[in-house]
Amino acid sequence: MGRVSATFTAVLAASLLALPAQAQYPSKPIRIVVPFAAGGTSDILARAIGPHLTTAWGQAVIVENRTGANGNVGADYVAKSAPDGTTLLLSDVGALAINPSVYVDMPFDPAKDFSPVVMVSYSPHVLAVHPSVPVASVKELIAYARANPGKLNFANSGTGGAPHLAGVEFAARTGVQWAYIPYKGGSAAVTDVIAGNANVLFNGMLATYPSVKAGRLKGLAVSSARRVPSAPELPTVAETLPGFETGSYQGVLAAAGTPREIVAKLNAELTRILNTGDMKEFLAKQGTEVRAGPPEALGAFIVNEKARWAKVVKEAGVKAD
Repeated sequence: MGRVSATFTAVLAASLLALPAQAQYPSKPIRIVVPFAAGGTSDILARAIGPHLTTAWGQAVIVENRTGANGNVGADYVAKSAPDGTTLLLSDVGALAINPSVYVDMPFDPAKDFSPVVMVSYSPHVLAVHPSVPVASVKELIAYARANPGKLNFANSGTGGAPHLAGVEFAARTGVQWAYIPYKGGSAAVTDVIAGNANVLFNGMLATYPSVKAGRLKGLAVSSARRVPSAPELPTVAETLPGFETGSYQGVLAAAGTPREIVAKLNAELTRILNTGDMKEFLAKQGTEVRAGPPEALGAFIVNEKARWAKVVKEAGVKAD
């Protein structure tokens, strides 16, 4: 009987080892790396999603901020992590796609060194100024900046990031001149404009609109194609500059080589979480749309954005410091 029992135990152990990856995943806590400072759009989303994953899978979810080089430091950490789906990147994937055009020595290729998991959300940038800036509309901002070349300082979340290039594109189309001040994340840029140390910014709505509603910033417009229902008082930049559209596209990625079964399980669970009524309501109140879709859609987005912004970066001569 003992020999039979030992044989059965050995067979059971072997069968458990042979289970597909998705049956064992996740077997340990999940780390979500945010490559920007706390308080920004990516950070807010990671901390909103984390508890839902813990409830669903019974594993702790740790949000870790690894800042530097406009997201490259944290992204590189994830790209070089074990491809087992327990170290994830939640980032502005627009910035991720832009960085190869801005940084000469990129430590990774955003189109090749990650396994795309899911697009999370889109939120337009808010064009806002310090309350002391004597303008109340996009037209007045253009007129004021043209009449006072170099007087305004433009705060951005990092050189070459989507908010920075939104300012570059705005300036190129209107002929305004302002100095760009890079910060380590959108929350730091917002804080300094509120303090009056910088004058104007484009930044993700999720991280910026609360300060507009509170009167700490003066909101002039949003950068989406259409007005945002949760902020009906804000016109679009496109109403003054037709076709102007930028924003914060957030996505989740894992290291390249992560098993397809794990990617599929992550995609399905994150899509479910993002489409719950509570999550959609939370995001909609702050002008953010859920954009969940298949992993392939996120991968194609990164490739397309990389090509789109390479042209803008080249024409503007933007380079990292």
